[in-house]
Amino acid sequence: MSNRDAEKLLAGFVSAYDAPIAKQARAILKRLRARCHGALELVYDNYNALAIGFSPTERASDVILSIALYPRWISLFFLHGKGLPDPGRKLKGAGSRVRHIVLGGAEDLDDPAVSALISAALDAARVPLDPAQKWQLIVKSVSAKQRPRRPAHDRAPLPQQPQRR
Repeated sequence: MSNRDAEKLLAGFVSAYDAPIAKQARAILKRLRARCHGALELVYDNYNALAIGFSPTERASDVILSIALYPRWISLFFLHGKGLPDPGRKLKGAGSRVRHIVLGGAEDLDDPAVSALISAALDAARVPLDPAQKWQLIVKSVSAKQRPRRPAHDRAPLPQQPQRR
């Protein structure tokens, strides 16, 4: 699949989200692309979320950073985040390797603590990015069954139970 075809697919995946999330995703991708020269972008349109990983190779195990789009927010994942220095206490998660930050917007990537985490993750990568590597967008998987990409805005509130006296 060509980069152009992959870009069209990714644009369609992103547009499945509400406009504010889609706009935020495009801005975050633009900033991460500027930071991750030489990264291949691996796209996984999974059951729970749309994930886009930045990797030096086509192997998912080599992904350094990724974003995941959910109906109400976007998270920045550090795939080997457990050992990263985090004096600003930005990283969340208790797993054996992965840590994440819920982003409020693309401008969060400019926060000095978040920027330092991105730099540390890129510096600590088992396989470093090669800035001379040509950019590629690779759609790795598309799940046939997916959770809704937009939040349920019109959910009726649960009825109140009558209070007993």
